[in-house]
Amino acid sequence: MAKIKKGDTVQVLAGKDKGSTGKVIAVNRETGRVTVEGVNRVTRHTKAGESSRGSRTGGLIVQEAPIHVSNVAIVDPSDKKPTRMKTRVETVERDGRQKATRVRVGVRSGKDL
Repeated sequence: MAKIKKGDTVQVLAGKDKGSTGKVIAVNRETGRVTVEGVNRVTRHTKAGESSRGSRTGGLIVQEAPIHVSNVAIVDPSDKKPTRMKTRVETVERDGRQKATRVRVGVRSGKDL
């Protein structure tokens, strides 16, 4: 679940938008859902009202709805195909001390994501 982050490019694996790609807008770790740009668009009916300038608001709004994280896969930037992800631990020397950092790596190509 924690592998997909905001800003990642993902491809939808299941559902009505299967095969489409988009950028992750939001991640909800509690429900295990991600919101992807241009995917799972739904129409919301909002109550009519007035803004402070006097213009009418409300009506039909089309926006993205969350999709379960198991239905998306991260896209490998080298070949633009969906891939799984693993982590590699690298040691970096900072201020004379060794520090371990985790790097996300695509399984298909072995390159950093």
